[in-house]
Amino acid sequence: VHCPNMSEIDEGFYSRQLYVLGHEAMQRMATADVLVAGVRGLGVEIAKNVILSGVRSVTVQDEGHTGWTDLSSQFFLKEANLGQNRATCSLQQLSDLNPHVRVSAHDGPLDEELLLRFQVVVLTDSSLDDQRRFGDLCHSRGIKFIVADTKGLCGQLFCDFGEEFEVLDQDGETPVSAMIYSISKDNPGVVCTNEKHLFSDGTKVSFSEVHGMKELNSIGPVELTKPLGEALLDDELNGRHKTLHLAFQALHGFVKKEQRLPRSWSQVSEGYRIIELNTAAQLEQLDEIAVRKLSCTAQGDLAPINAFIGGLAAQEVIKACSRKFTPLQQWLYFDALQCLPQGENQPILQFKHFQCIKQELRSTRYDGQIAVFGSAFQEKLERQKYFLVGAGAIGCELLKNFALIGLGAGEEGGITVTDMDFIERSNLNRQFLFRSQDIGKPKSEVAAKAVREINPQMNITAHQNRLDPDSEEVYGYDFFMGLNGVAAALDNVEARVYLDGRCVQHKRPLLEGGTLGSRGHTQVVVPHLTTSYGPADTNADDDIPLCTLKNFPHSIQHTLQWARDQFEGLFKQTPENALEILGGVWSSLEDMNSGGQRPTTWEDCVSWARCQWETHYNTDIRQLLHCFPPEQLTRTGLPFWSGLKRCPHPLTFDPNNTTHMEYVVAAANLYGQIYCIRGTRDAAAIRIILEKVRVSSFTPNSSMTIHVNDQELQESMEKEKCYIRVTDTCLTSHLAQDDDSNFHVDYIVAASNLRAENYDIPTEDRLQSKRIVGRIIPAIATTTASVAGLMCLELYKLVLGHQDISCYCTSYICLAFQRIVQCLPNKPRQFQVSYSSVNPQPCSVTLSDCGPFKVVIYEAVGRLQDLSKALGTA
Repeated sequence: VHCPNMSEIDEGFYSRQLYVLGHEAMQRMATADVLVAGVRGLGVEIAKNVILSGVRSVTVQDEGHTGWTDLSSQFFLKEANLGQNRATCSLQQLSDLNPHVRVSAHDGPLDEELLLRFQVVVLTDSSLDDQRRFGDLCHSRGIKFIVADTKGLCGQLFCDFGEEFEVLDQDGETPVSAMIYSISKDNPGVVCTNEKHLFSDGTKVSFSEVHGMKELNSIGPVELTKPLGEALLDDELNGRHKTLHLAFQALHGFVKKEQRLPRSWSQVSEGYRIIELNTAAQLEQLDEIAVRKLSCTAQGDLAPINAFIGGLAAQEVIKACSRKFTPLQQWLYFDALQCLPQGENQPILQFKHFQCIKQELRSTRYDGQIAVFGSAFQEKLERQKYFLVGAGAIGCELLKNFALIGLGAGEEGGITVTDMDFIERSNLNRQFLFRSQDIGKPKSEVAAKAVREINPQMNITAHQNRLDPDSEEVYGYDFFMGLNGVAAALDNVEARVYLDGRCVQHKRPLLEGGTLGSRGHTQVVVPHLTTSYGPADTNADDDIPLCTLKNFPHSIQHTLQWARDQFEGLFKQTPENALEILGGVWSSLEDMNSGGQRPTTWEDCVSWARCQWETHYNTDIRQLLHCFPPEQLTRTGLPFWSGLKRCPHPLTFDPNNTTHMEYVVAAANLYGQIYCIRGTRDAAAIRIILEKVRVSSFTPNSSMTIHVNDQELQESMEKEKCYIRVTDTCLTSHLAQDDDSNFHVDYIVAASNLRAENYDIPTEDRLQSKRIVGRIIPAIATTTASVAGLMCLELYKLVLGHQDISCYCTSYICLAFQRIVQCLPNKPRQFQVSYSSVNPQPCSVTLSDCGPFKVVIYEAVGRLQDLSKALGTA
């Protein structure tokens, strides 16, 4: 459909994903052709995420035709598509996701000729025979092979990338580093560092910049081997995973024999019939309840499960194409069976409750969900009233899931979504409800319209309000008390804390989730049952000491912050006292020929930039070395320049050095903009001007004092009544924008890398420098989809009214190496605060923090007066 040109990565489109994968991995992905077989709910989720990621081409294959159950999780199919081929009906909307990816549809059968055209093959909704046959073919031909499947509340994933596959980056994390203080001459040697580190036994490390000793070799690539035929007999799985491994194989056997899936709940005996497992792989104690629940829900097709497994599977495709991150080894099983109704300890009694589900299936878009939970639960879902805060990446995925499950889609239900932001081009890579024609429009309005396209029954209201104390007239007591729950899709802690406090105050459940690159987290807050999100962490341990920034940097973060401070001081900050104001006014009004700073020509701007370069990277460094020569010793006789103090060296300006010229070009243009002087990027023309610039020679100042710690620096500032650096938060948000043509990033990157060169600190490229100084959060669609899926699984439990805390999950995921950790939420803290004077029973309360100096009491026993007095003395 599209004819992409991926010779260069579109940084404006892929900006947040580039921070996760990097240019080299993205370039490798741009050469990959991917086949996704099966375009039901799981298949379309995988295809969507892979297309957004930026491979060369994606082909979706499906011989089947759209049925009612498909509408439960296939968000690109409509009722008008019933009876039509799923692949061809989904083609146009899949193609619209990414103009750089060629998308095609194949409505014929899978065969060897088709598979050999691709580097990666993904099978969904496939038989075990097809998995074995095509798995062997792909393994023998070096094609990366992935199997993904979901049945009801259970999911399965398998990967075989062949015997020659190499991982170039295991986890995408920046290696932990530490400054070395000393290395003993013993064998083995003892290495001492001057700072805290995260090394542990078994960690492999490499050394650099150690004079007089050879560097150690770094760890090599990781190789993976086992094909599917052998992996089916995998003995490394255990517990529930082993049960599900065997149960999925048995389920395939049942389908092959009966030509259908087990009926939904109506015949419990079929739950036993699928426990006829291969005797070569028996469990000593099979989890029969889990197998029976899988059997009785296997006809279900649930959007949240497909979103979660689809995100994981798409991440494996990205690994196969990019060789970035560690592939799955080799099976992954997941279940959310705790979502089922609770109450009776005997599962057979639960089954009776669902005996009529088959008769309830009535050809509606929710049939895939009714097959698991029943029509009464579906009606309850449709009556829900929910408040979604945020329509960005997670917000779009949540809205898609809400539409598919029918949340608030009844006459009594509804969803309110608010987001004050407008759509930018960089959003399109992961906020899949938006298209290029939507740029500049309100996110909430466009998202609401897209959701109605998925499910016309949705009742959704879009707002553009910021959620803060100023909007409490809109989102006040009556609004919150009319809700069944709240979902947070926010990108900052402060907003989460505020929303959490409002939910605690009004006793409303909260679904919370967030991502950071390939990592994700979800939390559910249930009134009276779990702890709340809690107050913001105000720990300032990450603050950089001023003396480190000023004279003793030892990491790229320090040089970037220094460059940012220089930018703000030269081009943005306003003076803080009267003398500075008067001096600044005179300097700004007086031209350079008269001793002032006001340029009158472009040549003046270039001259000013060249002199700035000389001051920062030559003169100041020479003055520092004059005060503290390289051979300087401390009072204790140790070298002054050791440990965290790197001995700098001055730079000599070279007009042929790219970084030197980038600084001058950016600084001159920024200075010219202040005085409305038109500049240029023409480096050759600027070099001609530089030939005429006169730079003052360095004369050391023997009376200058350079402070070596923050205490000395602070005392000096107080005496001289100088102001301390104040970070401009506007710059942070501006650097997160897509405009790289205004010289802001150019200046900061060049200034930082030049200072890094002064101190022999490894430099950083433009993309990573922009991420660090702009505090940009890396993001990728796969993690977002998985997190939204997990949040909606917790939503099921809230709607069902689970009151057992063991049913709920706090989840942590890392898709870089498929780590999934689920744990019980914390219980709210319990306090005994008083004995009532009227009733001598202990007065117990449950307290939940929702912000500084603010506590909301959930429940209490005893008179309110006694309780108030007790709290006053507690």
